[in-house]
Amino acid sequence: MTAANLAPIPELYVSYDSAAKLKREAANLPSWDLSQRQVCDLELLMNGGFQPLTGFLGQADYESVRDTMRTASGALWPMPITLDVTEKFAESVAVGQDIALRDAEGVILATLSISDIWAPDREAEAQAVFGTTDLKHPAVNFLLNKSNPVYIGGAITGIQAPVHYDFRGSRNTPNELRAYFRKMGWRRIVAFQTRNPLHRAHQELTFRAAKEAQANLLIHPVVGMTKPGDIDHFTRVRCYEAVLDKYPSSTTHLSLLNLAMRMGGPREALWHAIIRKNHGCTHMIVGRDHAGPGKNSQGQDFYGPYDAQELVRQHQEEVGIEMVDFKQMVYVQEKAQYEPRDEVAEGMTILDISGTELRRRLSEGLEIPEWFSFPDVVKELRRTKPARSKQGFTVFFTGLSGSGKSTIANALMVKLMEMGGRPVTLLDGDVVRKNLSSELGFSKEHRDLNIRRIGYVASEITKNGGIAICAPIAPYTATRAAVREEIEAFGAFVEVHVATSLEECERRDRKGLYQLAREGKIKEFTGISDPYEVPELPELRLDTENIEVDNCAHQVILKLEQMGLIAG
Repeated sequence: MTAANLAPIPELYVSYDSAAKLKREAANLPSWDLSQRQVCDLELLMNGGFQPLTGFLGQADYESVRDTMRTASGALWPMPITLDVTEKFAESVAVGQDIALRDAEGVILATLSISDIWAPDREAEAQAVFGTTDLKHPAVNFLLNKSNPVYIGGAITGIQAPVHYDFRGSRNTPNELRAYFRKMGWRRIVAFQTRNPLHRAHQELTFRAAKEAQANLLIHPVVGMTKPGDIDHFTRVRCYEAVLDKYPSSTTHLSLLNLAMRMGGPREALWHAIIRKNHGCTHMIVGRDHAGPGKNSQGQDFYGPYDAQELVRQHQEEVGIEMVDFKQMVYVQEKAQYEPRDEVAEGMTILDISGTELRRRLSEGLEIPEWFSFPDVVKELRRTKPARSKQGFTVFFTGLSGSGKSTIANALMVKLMEMGGRPVTLLDGDVVRKNLSSELGFSKEHRDLNIRRIGYVASEITKNGGIAICAPIAPYTATRAAVREEIEAFGAFVEVHVATSLEECERRDRKGLYQLAREGKIKEFTGISDPYEVPELPELRLDTENIEVDNCAHQVILKLEQMGLIAG
């Protein structure tokens, strides 16, 4: 692999004139409103980033990719690209029919000619593709708790690309990148996949990798969907731009990839390699635990540290891209420079800051030394991630009806307002029901929707630097996890389980709701005819029996102080 093949690759778009005609015709078709993840997948299908795929997978291809990492025709492809829809929508369409695919604003991006409609075994998919059904894995949690139960497969006809209003000059399709490489005379290009800001070790690593491969460097960060809790792409791109001038002139290019990552470890690494080959690259840096999602429920890594490298190495010749081993770079104090860890002489002092330590220093406003990161990068990170005591956060009380959630939440609200500094909003279950969810009943579906509405409002309060206090029953683990994920994108989520026993809740019940539930006059009542799933690892668990409300609220204050969310 000495030089790139930079000839244009096939795209799925029709011509401009044909697109205008097709768009008019598609307006009368049944239409599916795409999720953010589906928009990301569709864009890379249409622009050739997912070659050799020509649409969302049909059932035969899906099962073959799931089980063998190859399409039914034998083409190497490790990640199922599927269009998941609701049962209601699936029942309204049929094989052989065309449907319109629309973005969140209702703009028609493409049509799909339906070849298959089926209900997959999503647990089997999780086990085969990600090697686990553990909900700690973000892709598994998405697959089992968030995706729709029916898949539709079929060929795509592209009408127009999704519109991006941010960083438009840095968003290149595969063919645009290939044309740029041809124009610049680049024949060997090494891609660096990243979902994190670049610090000095990353800059040194990528510079050395390009130099050793005698290649130019493509910094190719994912800006579609990454791991929940990652730094937002707006901040990261500003950090990348701040680092570009640290590389030799005209050797490096920054391009943004609108990919929805699955955090799928080895399979994801191989998927990334194919995508980078489609973008014209000849080499790709594959890191230790590449695209790993972190720890599982037992506190162990989901994948081995070198599993991803091994899988890419097995298939690199077939893909047509050469893997460059990630070398862990460390700062050697005596030499005042970075070196590969395995080349550091015995007795030398190695300095390093882990990701956890970096986040701690950012959250507590502590110094981040210049040997670790560039001042411009740290400045951008501090703009987005101020000290924790200045960030918004959510306190989420959960417990049975009558457990004391609302009373403690009110007391906490008053204490936080007394302290001042940030606006405080109480989202009490009954108040939200009256003002935000008055049309909802008490079925599982409606209770879930009510909690998700509370979570959305709390996330907006948190994002804008306020304090949200929520006090719903929130009986279901999966729903609470979804709310946590949404809020933790912007600030801390503090789950407080008000662990009052069922017997005590019934004794306190002034409205007689438990009695009515036991008599069958109230259906699906939490704790009686419907389960309450006890939180396993809340930030705080309160026993309210024989303890004053003021003391319970004070325990929450102490936890917030311990977490650095309020000043002691």
